[in-house]
Amino acid sequence: EGQLVESGGGLVQPGGSLSLSCAASGFTFNAYAMSWVRQAPGKGLEWVAFIQNGGGSPTYKDSVKGRFTISRDNAKNTLYLQMSGLKPEDTARYYCVGFGSSGYWGRGTQVTVSS
Repeated sequence: EGQLVESGGGLVQPGGSLSLSCAASGFTFNAYAMSWVRQAPGKGLEWVAFIQNGGGSPTYKDSVKGRFTISRDNAKNTLYLQMSGLKPEDTARYYCVGFGSSGYWGRGTQVTVSS
């Protein structure tokens, strides 16, 4: 059974940085495109970033362009999201999602941006 486990969330001050990781297991990670999706308190799911299975074509939600970087290490079966210049509106639970012959979601990691 495929599994995604996020880590790296926490409390950070505005302007700070965090690095999220998503460890994949139980499926062929390098065959799956991946995304980060977030959900703020009381709001719906919001797509944040996407990367192809080979690591190409990273794309971002406009509001995070230039501040967030999605990457992956297929040898380590791990997806990353490097976040800098964090703003209070980035506060959300962040999920990694896999797209391929099946779909996989992690349980998320909480990111809180507050002074």
